[in-house]
Amino acid sequence: MNKLYWLDQIKLQDRAKVGDKAFYLSKIIQRGYPAIPGFVVSAEILRQFLENLNSSESLVADLPHSSLHLDVTNWRQLQQVASRLRQEILTATVTQEWVSPIFQAAREWQTSCLILRPSLTVSTATPGINNNISGLLESVFCQCEPEAIALALKRTWSQIFRARSLLYWQHLGINLQQINLAVLVQPVENAIASGSLTTNASGWEIEATLGLGIAIALGEVQPDVYYIQPETGVVLEQQLGNKMLAYGVDDAAPKVFSQPVPNSALTPDRTCLITYMLPEAQQKQYSLQEEYLQQIIALGTQLVSELGKTFTIKWTIAGQTTSGKLYITQVSPSKLISHTHFIKGLGAAGGRVVATALVIINPQQKPEQLPKGVILVIPTITPDWLPFLQQVGGIITEQGGLTSHAAILARELGITAVVNATSATTLIQTGERLLLDGDRGEVYRIKGDSKEEMDKGREENLLSSHHPNPKAPHPAVTSHLPMIATQLLVNLSQSTLIEQVQNLPVDGVGLLRSELMVLNILNGQHPNTWILSGRQAELLELWSEQIMQFARAFAPRPVFYRSLDWRSQDLPSLRDSLESSPQSMLGERGTFSYLQNPAVFELELQALASVQQGGYTNVNLLLPFVRTVEEFIFCRRKVEQAFLTEVAQFQLWMMAEVPSVLFLLPEYVKAGAAGISIGTNDLTQLLLGVDREQGQLAKVFNERHPAVMSAIAQLIQMAQSAGIPCSICGQAPALYPEIIDKLVEWGITSISVEPEAVERTYQAIARAEQRLILAAARQKLN
Repeated sequence: MNKLYWLDQIKLQDRAKVGDKAFYLSKIIQRGYPAIPGFVVSAEILRQFLENLNSSESLVADLPHSSLHLDVTNWRQLQQVASRLRQEILTATVTQEWVSPIFQAAREWQTSCLILRPSLTVSTATPGINNNISGLLESVFCQCEPEAIALALKRTWSQIFRARSLLYWQHLGINLQQINLAVLVQPVENAIASGSLTTNASGWEIEATLGLGIAIALGEVQPDVYYIQPETGVVLEQQLGNKMLAYGVDDAAPKVFSQPVPNSALTPDRTCLITYMLPEAQQKQYSLQEEYLQQIIALGTQLVSELGKTFTIKWTIAGQTTSGKLYITQVSPSKLISHTHFIKGLGAAGGRVVATALVIINPQQKPEQLPKGVILVIPTITPDWLPFLQQVGGIITEQGGLTSHAAILARELGITAVVNATSATTLIQTGERLLLDGDRGEVYRIKGDSKEEMDKGREENLLSSHHPNPKAPHPAVTSHLPMIATQLLVNLSQSTLIEQVQNLPVDGVGLLRSELMVLNILNGQHPNTWILSGRQAELLELWSEQIMQFARAFAPRPVFYRSLDWRSQDLPSLRDSLESSPQSMLGERGTFSYLQNPAVFELELQALASVQQGGYTNVNLLLPFVRTVEEFIFCRRKVEQAFLTEVAQFQLWMMAEVPSVLFLLPEYVKAGAAGISIGTNDLTQLLLGVDREQGQLAKVFNERHPAVMSAIAQLIQMAQSAGIPCSICGQAPALYPEIIDKLVEWGITSISVEPEAVERTYQAIARAEQRLILAAARQKLN
């Protein structure tokens, strides 16, 4: 093969061969900064590999000269093409002529583990295309063995043929000849901590976690964050993250971690990594000792003279618990970063979108319709805004937390959203062009309307989209998913999402939110208004058809329909018809409201009966916000009067969200509760005394609080003792997937999440179950 390009020897003319990631890191190394050593397998090797692919398929035979232009609107076909191309690459042979030099060079590091980082450039005249492309491909870990290196190379190369990548090339008119994919090979050592430093003129931000940085990249931890004043290096504020696990290399496990567990879900074939569950005491400590924090700040201060005031580096502190050395692992200079955020909120629904702002000061004054694709900036969003949100590209609210209506609606609809963005309606003007980052909870202002800025905006939107429809969940590829025993369910309310969701690897609908579902048919009126005006039969027909759409799509899988749980502030007409305070998070909620006014609940039960009569027996009833056993018995009798229980498969469940259920569950079971579903949103706010709609209390509203986790564990144990299933449908598992380990260990029977969280929740459940199986096997051996 052609020579390997060592980082300390790369020249300017080598840039296209080694890619931007390797090129910028080489500049830092050559200027004397500490960086992990490495060498590059040039982009030319991939070209030769593709030309030598031996296949009878014309698709593969033409690959070296392909434009990669496909019908990306046909998502199923796109997935099939992507799968075939990647399979051809993964089953092909990488010659020893290439593998041997890589292996011999890597052996010089005397390491057992390697990381292969994609280093990509695209040859095109279109400005800015390379700026955001690095996030398209992921690094691959492997053992330092010839066979493992060959497989890791193929895995790295094959990523340019993933469906997401093909979509990106298609939209930007890029063909294969323009793609230069080199591979940066580096040794992997155990790390005390890893993370990133992001700088700009207004402030610096350091993110850190224990062990290797892959825990952050996979979203399996919430890193610690340090906010630094650039001029003085003073730490202005620090926030403790949520770190239940860490990654290390399996030949020298750090002593600070608890029993290591192989992470077979990450790389199924002989991974060199190990996942470590951190002791609880260590989870409560910051990742960085003061000396290491000061070293990172000092390094940032030095790099300002090299890179300017705006850049991002990724770093690692390699070594054991008592001594380590700081290294740079990745560099993004200022010219790769064109925006700095001017508003910081809470990232409520992930993704990045660039669009024009539309500011609405008064949420009570709704427009007839919203322009398509705008970023809606508004003080708060109530459920009656749902019909207006179908067209928006992003949402920014000044109020609300991660479990507010705005956050829940945005996650279900797949709309990028930031909540609790203080003074957003004042700082942003209608017509401004914004970049909205729902992952980081940041809002950026894009200056000017130049072609380059517009191109950058289009790239942001493309890179944040996993699907031709950016509001649709990522389609599941179920053929390679491990089997799981814990049921995975999905939370839904919108029938428009059924087609996109029904083929996800879920066992049914764990939460069908009726109050959001019926907003599509009520025309802004309270159901009482329909009943009093003599339109009960019309409403019943519409309601039944809405439920039947879900029953039909998911049959024979179960659908758990949660009956109405409106609060007085949710609809203007509700404020008129109920006496509760508009600011109350409680009021006449849930089953208590059925006692006060049973007409609407009886109509719901008639709608469920109509669905049963239509031949669908997979719909169950989930009672919301049950305060007393008497309320439950009242509802059970109404259910019996509607003849729902005459269908053998029908089950009457209740939400476990009012803390009194911790003491009364045996009584509820005696009264006929066939199962419970834990609602972590209300359970948390009632246990901790914090209004979940108040974003400024986000630090206090913590669904991982020991009191909340203890309550969840107790509910699961009580359900097991009573012999009934226990599900969880609140936001906690989706927002904090690290708690899934505990849920599975405690014996949760099902987990229900928003569509966008299905894929990562599936993998988290699989990992949790694998750890339990391994722990049981070890215990048996011992």
